[in-house]
This record gives sequence, C-alpha cells and structure tokens, in this order.
Amino acid sequence: MTTLPFQAGPAATGSPPRSRRDPVIVVTATVCVVLVLLALLAPLLTPYAPDATDVYAIDQGPTSAHLLGTDSLGRDVFSRLLDGARLSLLGPALVTVTATVLGTSLALLAVWHGGWVERILVRLLDILFAFPSLLFAILAVVAFGTGLTAPAIALAVAYTPYVARIVHSVAASERHLPYIESCQLLGYSTWRTVLTHVLRNLRLAIGAQATITYGYALLDLAAISFIGLGVQPPTAQWGLMVSDGTSDLLNGHGQQSLAAGAAIVLTVVTVNVLGERLAARSERSR
Repeated sequence: MTTLPFQAGPAATGSPPRSRRDPVIVVTATVCVVLVLLALLAPLLTPYAPDATDVYAIDQGPTSAHLLGTDSLGRDVFSRLLDGARLSLLGPALVTVTATVLGTSLALLAVWHGGWVERILVRLLDILFAFPSLLFAILAVVAFGTGLTAPAIALAVAYTPYVARIVHSVAASERHLPYIESCQLLGYSTWRTVLTHVLRNLRLAIGAQATITYGYALLDLAAISFIGLGVQPPTAQWGLMVSDGTSDLLNGHGQQSLAAGAAIVLTVVTVNVLGERLAARSERSR
C-alpha cells in the first residue's frame, strides 16, 4: 500500500476556497452512493433468495430469469452479487473508519506533544510498517479463527500507520502557523483548537487517505475470503464468490467469478480515483 504524496505548505485558517465542482469527483462519488444504496436495499432488490438452489438451472448463462446466470449449485448470481455487497462494502468501511480514527489521533498526539512522545509514536508506527497487511490479517485468522472480525481488526491496525504518516506530515505544518498561536492567546484548550480548527483544515487530506485506504481494504478482505480464511460459505461475499467460481470458470462457466470480480474492480477503481482527486484538491487548497 502506498501513501499519498502530500506536501506541507501554507494552510488556510478557515475553509478551503470555493471552486467549481470537479466532474470526476461528482461522478465517482455518485457511483459510490449508488453502490451503498444497492447494498442497503439488497433484500428488496434480489429476485431470489441468495442461498436458494435450483437443480434444473445449474451453471446457466444469463437469461431473462437469471440476469447474470447461475452458479454450480443453481443459485442466482445477480441475487448473490447484491446480497454480497453488504459484507463486501461493510468490512472495508469498518477497517477504514478504525484506521482513520486511530491514525489521526496518534498523529495529532505526536505533533502536539512532540519530544519523547513523538519519537516513541513514530518508532511504533515504523514497526507496524514492517508488517504486510495481508500477513497481519492471516496471523489474526490463525489466532482468532476465520470470519470477518479478525481480519478487519488486523487490517485496521496494519493501515493505521499509513493514515498517521499522512496526517502527521500535514499537521506538523499546521502546528506552527499563526492561527494556532492566536488560539493559544485566546485561551483555547488544545482539544478545542485541534477539533475546531486543525481537523477542519485537514479534513480533505484525511478524507483522501481514508478513501484510498478503503480500496486497499476491500482488496485485502476479498483476498482473505478468496483463500478461504475470511467469510465462509454459504454466505455471499465478492471475494468468496470469485473463489467459488474458479472451478466453473475452467469449465467455461465464468459468470460468478466474472461478475464478482467486476464488482470488486469497479468499486476499487472508483474509490481510488475519488481519493486521488480529493488528494489533488487538498493540495491546491493548502
């Protein structure tokens, strides 16, 4: 996982200057909203129960009855794709929120306290950088068992230093700006200064890194399920669907793997493009 190339620069003391809406941000954000709505409304939109089997419709291609075909057990791929969107999107969201909160908190703590506190936190984050996220998740599964919880917690810890490094670099430039000194002269507490002013100025940078983190988390959780260590059958989840459909793919029935793989690619590309555009906008506003 790579971090975003933010550069420290003069920060505004208020909201970033208004500019024309970026059409790429609008489109990608709209796609993200649509994906979330499809996941939330999946129980109402699925034409069949996700686990319902039909021995007379095994490995069928797309038809009017089954828009994306069926799998080797006769289950409707479209229904499973929509139902699987909930876990496939919820897991990365939990990872991203946890990593963002932890990383931002540690970075701001290091910047504001400085000295030995900053040195210890930076060294701790450097140690966490040495552990690949997938390896960390696999170790968590070995220790606590398969499922979504253990890999999600492990990935949140693994991604925390990536968020912290970005926030630390940007917050360090904020720390010595005149408006911070003005807040101190006015008697504002550290918490009030950070929550009311600093986080407001860093929100685009934090949001951009969180968006990028979400895409990587989705890929990692899908990979964990693909190798059989994440969500277990018969639960629908995109990574697991890709894995379940590999044998059918070799036999010329690739509808399940292709549909789930396309959903993963669409989501990851969308959130990555959105994150990159937010990062560019953050740099322009500073």
